[in-house]
Amino acid sequence: MNAIIHTNNRYTYVFKRLISIISLYVLVSATALAQYDVSFSHYWEMEPYYNPASVGKENHLNVVGAYALDFAGYKNNPRVMYVGTSMPLYFMRQYHGAGVSILNDQIGLFTHQRIAGQYAFRKSLFGGMLAAGVQLGLLLEKFNGSKLDPEDANDPAFARAEVNGQSIDLGVGLYYIRKNWYVGASVQHLNAPLVELGEKNELQIDKTYYLTGGYNIKLRNPFLTIPTSVMARYDGNGYRADITARLVYTNEKKVLYGGVSYSPKNSVTVYVGGSFHNINVGYSYEMYTGTADLGNGSHELMVSYQTDINLQKKGRNKHKSVRFL
Repeated sequence: MNAIIHTNNRYTYVFKRLISIISLYVLVSATALAQYDVSFSHYWEMEPYYNPASVGKENHLNVVGAYALDFAGYKNNPRVMYVGTSMPLYFMRQYHGAGVSILNDQIGLFTHQRIAGQYAFRKSLFGGMLAAGVQLGLLLEKFNGSKLDPEDANDPAFARAEVNGQSIDLGVGLYYIRKNWYVGASVQHLNAPLVELGEKNELQIDKTYYLTGGYNIKLRNPFLTIPTSVMARYDGNGYRADITARLVYTNEKKVLYGGVSYSPKNSVTVYVGGSFHNINVGYSYEMYTGTADLGNGSHELMVSYQTDINLQKKGRNKHKSVRFL
């Protein structure tokens, strides 16, 4: 088997072969625990990307978009765009959730795309809401070998023209939310997709396991809260954990926040955001610990919009006023 990319290290093999700059190779080699899935800094805003059971978890129509620029300042650095929407439903005397998401992830000459739909069955349990979700997606992979550097053009490990492949991608998850806390578990790439790229190359994608949780800490000041969250992932080879806390100021429809996140052995991330003109905007900057200069981190911009939905037990959705994150 002549594979194009090792999925247990998302960046190292790609950059090592495609980019001759030795400093970039050293930087990317340090991310040996990186995985196929994108590590969004605003992961709590894009839960359906990791766990299909989170769709429709609250009575909102939620639309979110994100753009991430990793390893700023380096040539052929990863660039990711994500758009997703989710909402609750009520039919057949039961609560449900549904969502759709699109991802475009470009790393050098590789392009990873995913189009997916999520469904969740929701049930009241112990004063909270338990959801079981499934995801059906389509992976589209592309390698543009026509743009290889001359020194790599004769390497048999790489296709010399543009090659494409696709595969079905499955995911499952559980999610429980109650008052000020939540917990979730999910498996992405449940079928371990194998994508054939041309006649000689293939991409094996490992199953990835996720655990998430969070708690909203209330302070004596009624205008301030501290939402905390954690996410851990493991694909059988590498792992990553993120621990996040934000200080949120809320006064009627005005929302401002700042926060910090720590990923052991990986990075420290700072956040700032708020609600402006009916749109929630968040920005983050991820600084890698011990592997890159301060200015060569990752930028991420997140934009989201929510509209309250009142689920009527007659099966009709009554729309209410706009609500912000």
